[in-house]
Amino acid sequence: MILSLLGEALAAMAANRLRTFLTALGILIGVAAVVLMVAIGQGTQKQVSDSIASMGSNLLIIRSGAPRKGGVHGGAGNMPTLTTMDAVAISQLARAALVAPTVMGSVQIIYGPNNWNTTAAGTNADYLGIRDWRVVAGRDFSDSEAMSGVRVALLGQEVARQLFGDEDPVGKSIRVQRSPFLVIGLLDAKGQSMGGQNQDDMIIVPLVTAQRQLFGTQFQGTVSMVMVQARSPADMTPLEQSIHDLLRQRHHLNARAEDDFRITNMTEVSETASEVTGMLSILLGAIASISLFVGGIGIMNIMMVSVTERTREIGIRMAIGASRRDILTQFLLESVIITMAGGVAGIATGIGLALVATRMFDVWTAITAMPVLLAFGVSVAVGIFFGLYPARKASMMRPIDALRYQG
Repeated sequence: MILSLLGEALAAMAANRLRTFLTALGILIGVAAVVLMVAIGQGTQKQVSDSIASMGSNLLIIRSGAPRKGGVHGGAGNMPTLTTMDAVAISQLARAALVAPTVMGSVQIIYGPNNWNTTAAGTNADYLGIRDWRVVAGRDFSDSEAMSGVRVALLGQEVARQLFGDEDPVGKSIRVQRSPFLVIGLLDAKGQSMGGQNQDDMIIVPLVTAQRQLFGTQFQGTVSMVMVQARSPADMTPLEQSIHDLLRQRHHLNARAEDDFRITNMTEVSETASEVTGMLSILLGAIASISLFVGGIGIMNIMMVSVTERTREIGIRMAIGASRRDILTQFLLESVIITMAGGVAGIATGIGLALVATRMFDVWTAITAMPVLLAFGVSVAVGIFFGLYPARKASMMRPIDALRYQG
C-alpha cells in the first residue's frame, strides 16, 4: 500500500516539475545556510582551540606587572619585575615540570643579500618542550649554551624561507643586530597564534645571549615573561596559587600591595574561548534556521494550492474506495519527499560552499557528521510539520462535496 501511495505521490510531483523544484529550492537554501554557518562556527572554534593548543599544554604564563601612575595602570609587561632567579625558584616547585624564562623583541636578520625583520625569543632549553615544538633539522641548544651567552640560533620556517629559500640553513652564519650567529637548528612549522601572529616568523636564541647582546636593559637578569608547564591538568590551579604566593614572597610585597606580575592560566583561556566560539556556532546555526522556517511556510502554501487544485481527484479516489488515511498519507509523502530532496541537495550545496569559502576566501570551516545529520533531520521534520495541515485538510473532505467542486 505504501509503495502504491509513494508512486502516486511521485507521479503527482512529476506532473508539476517546476513547482516541485521551486518548493524544494526553499528547503535547499535553508539547509545549505545551516550547514555553511555551522561549519564556519565550528571552524572558528577549532581554529581558536588549535591556536591555544599550539602554545603548549598545561601552560601558565607569568608576565611582569602593570605599573600604576596617578591611579592609571600601564600595560602588562612594562614593569621589569620578573627575573631569571624567579624562574629558578618556580622550577623548584613540586608541580612544575618545565620552566622557561623568556625575553622577546624585534630584530633584523641578514644572510648574504637577504634581510628580514622578525621576532627573537631569548630563552632556555625547556622552551621547546613547553611549546611542544620539534627541531626538524640540526639540534636544540643545551642548558649550558643557554646560560653562557653563546651566539647560536634556531630558525622558524618563515624566517628560513625568507633568508635561505630552498637552501639548508643549518650550519650557516647569519647576522642578528649586526652580531654573527650560527644556525644550529630548524624548527617545525607551527602556524598562526590565537592573535593571528605567524609563529614560524621568529628565531630562538639562548637567554643570556639575548639579554646581553640583543635586548640590553638597565635591570640585570630581568625577563619579560616566564612560561611554566604543570605536571598534569590537575596541578594547574594549585601550581598557579603556589607561584602567586612564591612571587609575592620573593618580591617582598606586603598584604595590601598589589601584585607586580600577572599569571595567565591557558587552560582557562582555552575553555572560555571554546564556550564563546561554541555559542557563536549555535547562534549562526539558529540564524540560518530561519530560512528553513520560511521554506516550510512555502511548502505549506504550495501544498494548500495542490489540495485545492486536486479536489475533484480527491473526491474520485474516495468514491472508489480510498480511505481518509490513504489521502492523508499521499499528501504527507509528497511534502516529505520534497523536503528530503531539498535537504540532500542543501547538504551537498552547504558542504560545497564551505569548501569554496576555505580555499578561496581563507575562511576556517569544519564539517562534522552531527550538524549535517541534524540539518537533514530538521528538513524532514519541516516536511511533516508544514505538510500535515494540508494533508489533513485533503483527507477530511467529503467525497460528494469534492466531486461537486468546480475549480
